[in-house]
Amino acid sequence: MDNFRNPFRNRRYIAHVSLLGTTQLHKRNPITIACWSMAFPGFGHLLLNKYLRGYVLVLWELFINQKIQLNLAIVHTFNGQFQEARDVLDPKFVLLYLPIYIFAIYDSYRTTVDLNKVYLLAQRENGRFNTFSIGAMEINYLDKRKPLIALLWSMGVPSLGQLYLHRIILATFLLLSGVVIVWYSNVVLAVHYLLLGDVGASTSVLDKQWLLYFPSYYFFAMYDAYASTVENNKLFDEVQKRYLIENYQPAGHFVKIGENRNANFGDI
Repeated sequence: MDNFRNPFRNRRYIAHVSLLGTTQLHKRNPITIACWSMAFPGFGHLLLNKYLRGYVLVLWELFINQKIQLNLAIVHTFNGQFQEARDVLDPKFVLLYLPIYIFAIYDSYRTTVDLNKVYLLAQRENGRFNTFSIGAMEINYLDKRKPLIALLWSMGVPSLGQLYLHRIILATFLLLSGVVIVWYSNVVLAVHYLLLGDVGASTSVLDKQWLLYFPSYYFFAMYDAYASTVENNKLFDEVQKRYLIENYQPAGHFVKIGENRNANFGDI
């Protein structure tokens, strides 16, 4: 059940609040989005709320990277073992990697530029959108949350920051993919041995191919949680401002900064 229905549809909307989360338009830096796609194909699209395309690209990256053993080749290259790097690469699939990798970067940059233009048009159109949704299984509504809290939860377990923001599908995807990466990389076991002071055992149990997914994944979850919370708060402020103007500001009167709020505005 939603708290808003509009028979006169607008062409564009700034946001949509549903049982599974809040999707919104806001200005983004195309270079930042492209860099996230460069770090891990699909992450740039997830930041743009292009979830289906983002999930497909992330799953493709995991599949093709495992097939060609690219991460392991990167580790050998950093260690100066160039022959070993060439040996681990699978030539049957290696040529499939580059085109889709470049596409992810290009498409996320192009989409960011387009969505910034759409955001400006939607902001000018100022169309009403749903701000409260309740159903048999969930409740979602616009409110203010603390960006630092979202960041800290994501630092503890990636996906908890998204869950804090009620982004159910993205949180579930990050949690499941995180469990897979942590399980196969043995990173938790490595940390356990490291805390016991056994550096050799900590290094030996790590799976280098799976471990290289972790930094991009971990820092993406933190960045997304923090940035999304900031933008969610801006959206709440904008909705609240419009509501107060339409319902509590007398017609023809504009409140100025510094004006006495107790002034007599007439019969409100």
